[in-house]
Amino acid sequence: MVRLRLGWVAVVLGVCAAAVLPGVPARAAPGKGPASALAPATSLARLFDNVAVGEDSRPGTADFDGAGRSLSAGDLAAAGWTPGRVLTVRGARLTWPRTAPGAPDNVRAAGQSVRLRGRGEALAFLVAGTAARGADAGGAGTVRYADGSRSAYRLTAPDWRTGPLATKAVALPHVDTPAGPLAERARLYVVTVPLAHGRTVASVVLPRDRALHVFALSLRPGGRGWTGSWAAATSGYTPVGPWTDRTLRLVVHTSVGGPRARLRFENTFAAAPVRIGGATVAVRGEGAAAAGAPVPLTFGGARGVTVPAGAQALSDPVAFAVPADADLLVSFHLPGTVTAAPVHRLALQRSYLSEPGDHTRDTGPGAYPSTLTTWPFLTGVDVGGGPGTVVALGDSITDGEKSGTDANRRWPNVLAERLLRQHAVPRYGVLDEGISANRVVADRYPGDGVSTDTGGVSALHRLDGDVLAQTSVRTVVVFEGVNDVRWGATADEVVAGLRELAARAHAHGVRVLAATIAPCEGEARCTAEADARRSIVNAWLRGSGGTFDGVLDFDAVLRDPDRPARLRPEYDSGDHLHPGPAGLAALAASVDLRLL
Repeated sequence: MVRLRLGWVAVVLGVCAAAVLPGVPARAAPGKGPASALAPATSLARLFDNVAVGEDSRPGTADFDGAGRSLSAGDLAAAGWTPGRVLTVRGARLTWPRTAPGAPDNVRAAGQSVRLRGRGEALAFLVAGTAARGADAGGAGTVRYADGSRSAYRLTAPDWRTGPLATKAVALPHVDTPAGPLAERARLYVVTVPLAHGRTVASVVLPRDRALHVFALSLRPGGRGWTGSWAAATSGYTPVGPWTDRTLRLVVHTSVGGPRARLRFENTFAAAPVRIGGATVAVRGEGAAAAGAPVPLTFGGARGVTVPAGAQALSDPVAFAVPADADLLVSFHLPGTVTAAPVHRLALQRSYLSEPGDHTRDTGPGAYPSTLTTWPFLTGVDVGGGPGTVVALGDSITDGEKSGTDANRRWPNVLAERLLRQHAVPRYGVLDEGISANRVVADRYPGDGVSTDTGGVSALHRLDGDVLAQTSVRTVVVFEGVNDVRWGATADEVVAGLRELAARAHAHGVRVLAATIAPCEGEARCTAEADARRSIVNAWLRGSGGTFDGVLDFDAVLRDPDRPARLRPEYDSGDHLHPGPAGLAALAASVDLRLL
């Protein structure tokens, strides 16, 4: 279920949660307040007063919700969430409590002051709610800065047993009770809250709601010194292989270049850890062949890394000259057996699967006899330096449907080329976070479990991970809604969703450009009723005033002047829904670069 809160006050959901109090937007300078009004700060671990994790053989050693129910230590271990483990989720590094099962491992929020020092673009809380009847938990809190100023925030944690699976950080298969385990999902969430830009945090005052449980708290860095060059959104968790002792060699196309690189791998939506035995990056030669010797990556100084369920791994920076507008080969070895993986389905790019063995350092193509048409596990390539990043959040038109395989003619690719060829505005990196079949307000993939549906969770549910957590993001272009109106969402629902996306992004200091919905008359689901809903949304977008930082009229670019409900014939790929390469190029050419 999607909950929408309109206006500047936005209570945001699950992993994507972030909010501000009325009149106190986080991007504005916070007001002054006496430091003495706040309680002395201490570490979060010293405040732990609740036991959520018990010994599986003795469930009575924990009582998370006041009714004797608890999390299973065995389930957590199976997910890779072991005591003291550092978990990177949505760009934030959070440490799972170091305590053993049966010892206090979380704090019930009651206005405690938690010591936390440093700078970042957001606070990240690892939380869950235990309110009666499965309601959300949360309330208002305060951030105190080192200069004595303060800002307010609102934190909402979904219920640990009934909250949305689409936004959870991890779901465990059981709930422990004194009578034995229940076969139902237990959820934990990472919730982010924007901070005042450029200020050093000194402490955080928690809300006052003892049904809100906080396991960890950290600062999410803003990616200073880095720019996103390539990214792909995880669209589902699908059966693969099985792959045992195989190397994947993925082909990705950069937008901007730089003198060093770091790569991001994600185990999104998973229930178990995945082991990456080793990884390399190289400039592509031809096919699966590298133009030079692949450069090894490390993770915390180690050659490989285990990525827990729902978490991500960022490689150490490596001195590697990344060319702009070029193909890279990212190779990584999976030493174990992988039967399902988080994937971006519509890669429109042939990648490669090896014969058994670690072939990450192979320069030649001989060990790669098979091809892949998805991008599993890999979600980002950053380059050193640069002015920051523009993110395109969209559906299949942004994902490049009908643009051709191995062609790199998606409209974000063409926009990136435009930026590289000009000098009027910074040469931003451009990240394509389109997902075919995606919607603004409804999930296609439910967000948990193995599924053949790869339409992703909704734009509302993926905003934090796919946009706000991206490296040095400056602007997001939102181009979604056609799938909503085609599948029966009302115009009011789409408008409310777009409003919420804008409010949440603005709260994090990100500019928002919205694009009108393209016409699609002639496609089976693009009925007259769907077109009427599309027209209402577009009319609202064109007159939306200060909701967005700019509106891109993609509808006007693509529509047939003689029949505005359909695509121009020269732009129609043939299915009446997706523009072909000429139409996608026209979209990129229409963007006023000054708006970025």
